[in-house]
Amino acid sequence: MIPVSRTGRTGTATGQAATGALIGLALGDALGFPTEFNDVPSILAKCGPWREMELPRPAFVTDDTQMTLALGRAIRTVTDRGLLEPAAMAAAVRQEFVGWYHSPENNRAPGNTCLTACGLLDSDRPWQQASRLHSKGCGANMRVAPLGLVPGLSTEQRAGAAQLQSALTHGHPTALAASDLTAHAVFLLAHGAEPTGLVGQLRSYAIENRTRYHERWLGDLWTYADDVSPAHFMARGWDDCLAALDRLVGALRVPSPETDPCLATGDGWIAEEALATGLLCFLLFPGEPLLALRRAACTRGDSDSIACLAGAFTGARVGPGAWPAEWAERIEHHGELLALGALWDA
Repeated sequence: MIPVSRTGRTGTATGQAATGALIGLALGDALGFPTEFNDVPSILAKCGPWREMELPRPAFVTDDTQMTLALGRAIRTVTDRGLLEPAAMAAAVRQEFVGWYHSPENNRAPGNTCLTACGLLDSDRPWQQASRLHSKGCGANMRVAPLGLVPGLSTEQRAGAAQLQSALTHGHPTALAASDLTAHAVFLLAHGAEPTGLVGQLRSYAIENRTRYHERWLGDLWTYADDVSPAHFMARGWDDCLAALDRLVGALRVPSPETDPCLATGDGWIAEEALATGLLCFLLFPGEPLLALRRAACTRGDSDSIACLAGAFTGARVGPGAWPAEWAERIEHHGELLALGALWDA
C-alpha cells in the first residue's frame, strides 16, 4: 500500500481515480455488510476495536456494489455507441436494473424501494410510473459514483444522468438532489479538490442548482408529485441536502473520531444522511483511507452504504494505492471493478 500523506495525497497521479473509487466503494460495502443493522456495542463485540477491523473472508458485497456495477455497465453500453443522452441512458439503465432484479445473486438484503421499482420497470409502462416518488432512501446515491468518474461529461450530462438513474427507482426530489451531489463530490475529488474546501463547494453547487429541474432527463416526473412547479419540486430536495451539509459542517467544527458519526449526521438510511455521514467519515480521516472505511463500517446505521460512499470519496481522491493489495484482490467482482476503472481512467 502506498503511504498517504496527512493531506490525503499520495505519490500517484489522480489518473487512476476511477479504479481507486470503485475498489474503495466495494471494500467499504464488504466491510459494512456484516455490521449493517447492528449498534456500535454489538459491532465492537463481534469485530473487536473498530480501528483494527479486517475485511471479511470471503469478501462479499451487497446490492450497493451490484447496482453500482449495473449502472456502470449501462453507462459503458451507451457511451460505446455515442454520447450519453437521456433516452439511451434510461433504456440501458432500465435493462440493467431489471436484470439485477431477476438475478439469483440479488439476495444481499436489497432495499424494498429498489425491488418494487425494478419489478415495475419490467413492463411496458413509462419509467416515471415505476418510480417511487415517496422514497428518498439511500439506494439511489449509494450507486451513483460512476457518474462522477466517467470522463468527458458536461456538467449538465453528469447532473442529469445522476438524477435520472435515481429517478428510475427513487423519485423523491431529495434522492435526486443527493445523487447529483454525490456524483459531483466524486467528480471534484477525482479532479484534485482539497478536503478542507469540499463541503463549501458542495453547498455552493446545491444553492446554484436549488430550483433547476432537468426536464430533458426527467421528463414529466415532477407532475406525479404534489408540487406546484418543477422548481418547487426540486427545491424540496436541495433544501434537505443543504440541511444535511449544515449538520456536517457542525460536526467538523469539533471533530470526534471516536464517536459514532451517525450521532452527528444521521444513520444513513435516507439519501442526504448517507451522503453527509459518508463524507464525515472521509473528512475525519482524509490521509488514512482504511480508518475512514473502518469508522464508516462501525456505525449504528446503514453501515455498508455509508462505508461504500466513504470508500468512493477516498478512492477518488487518493487512487488505488489507498487500498491494500490483499484486500483489493479478494473483493467480489474484483475483475469487473478493475475493468471499468481502467476504461474510465484511460
